[in-house]
Amino acid sequence: MSSVSLAVRDSSTMLRRNLLHARRYPSLTLNLLLTPIMLLLLFVYVFGDTMSAGIGGGGPDRSAYIAYIVPGLLLMTIGSTVVGTAVSVSNDMTEGIVARFRTMAIHRGSVIVGHVIGSVLQSIISVVLVGAVGVAIGFRSTDATVLDWLAALGLLVLFATALTWIAVGMGLISPNAEAASNNATPLILLPLLSSAFVPLDTMPGWFQPIAEYQPFTPAIETLRGLLLGTDIGHNGWLAVVWCVALTVLGYFWSTSKFNQDPR
Repeated sequence: MSSVSLAVRDSSTMLRRNLLHARRYPSLTLNLLLTPIMLLLLFVYVFGDTMSAGIGGGGPDRSAYIAYIVPGLLLMTIGSTVVGTAVSVSNDMTEGIVARFRTMAIHRGSVIVGHVIGSVLQSIISVVLVGAVGVAIGFRSTDATVLDWLAALGLLVLFATALTWIAVGMGLISPNAEAASNNATPLILLPLLSSAFVPLDTMPGWFQPIAEYQPFTPAIETLRGLLLGTDIGHNGWLAVVWCVALTVLGYFWSTSKFNQDPR
């Protein structure tokens, strides 16, 4: 069997293992998924009237703010979901299962590849669930074409891949699951410091560059443009650059740490 076939076979096996773990222990995924859903409901039904007036909705009509906030919450969902990946990787490294895998005739990189693919799949499923909640409370994307939807899906997959590789690295450097969860917390907090909830021009002048050029804001504005027909501007290529850079950084960081980690 060629090395490529061996890698594909063993990665598929590790993917099945991780999906089975997620199915048998869904509490972590559900807890992380509830965060963006609760924020969505909170901001729409508690702050929606006030927020909609600030972005042109006016009066008691929350529809403008629902349209504005849902794309940001979809990307925040990815950030929340991959925290579970960091915890899962840390558990594997500290509970001895990886040490056993190292003694077996399996492709070395298949362990973390299985985590990455499984996490991306879980992220997209979580995005679909949060998107369904958004549709249920009034989100509509009437201007998006089939190509826009495909581009939006591609962006979500690319963003999920980038954050997953970073989360894997965070899990590998963590001594336990609690530390892994804490280390991955910025992946949940960064969307709060982006254009997910309010436009950039409503933020203090000194803070706008920080919010504008962090990874989440370009991706949010690109997704918003694809789904709602708003101007994307430079955010499209900036989002792709961020995703590629984080993927490359996370890949080399994770593989290097995994290959040298004696745990």
